[in-house]
Amino acid sequence: MTKLAIVYYSGYGHTDVQANAVAEGARGVEGAEVELLKLSEDGELDAAAWAALDAADAIVYGSPTYMGAPAWQFKKFADASSKPWFTQNWKDKIAGGFTTSATANGDKFSTIQYFITLSQQHGQLWCGVGLMPANTKADGPEKLNWTGGYSGLLAIAPSDSSPEEYPTGGDLDTARSYGQRLVETAKRWNS
Repeated sequence: MTKLAIVYYSGYGHTDVQANAVAEGARGVEGAEVELLKLSEDGELDAAAWAALDAADAIVYGSPTYMGAPAWQFKKFADASSKPWFTQNWKDKIAGGFTTSATANGDKFSTIQYFITLSQQHGQLWCGVGLMPANTKADGPEKLNWTGGYSGLLAIAPSDSSPEEYPTGGDLDTARSYGQRLVETAKRWNS
């Protein structure tokens, strides 16, 4: 079994949709075991969730982008991860990250950079999206990687949309593809 842990926060439900699509893609790989570990409104995880992170072959970080950075709840989790950092529990695990915000840019890359830095402090190996962008006039929100993310998974959810409306189309297909890629990368790394 290849274990993927998705640790994330979602403020309005849009990042829940994105996390579930990553999980769906990962579960499509034979031998994958996926755990969704959602941070509480106070940025907390229980002991079982921390143990799942320690046991995982790959850890994916997720948060909406608020004011150009992850939500404070995610930052609280990241600060608390100094305990497994001290014992190097996550060293050599595959890492990845995803974020959503209301605008096409919204400084999402700042959030992805935050996740990359966190992963490198833990001694992890970062896995990008691995997809070419959909960047022609004929491309739109229904296309794979239409947001053009390379380092991490990006999605758009307009500020007046419900989680049932956005993210949608190409963003969710890209999330499924990324989940699959993360598990396949972890399998290759651990073989």
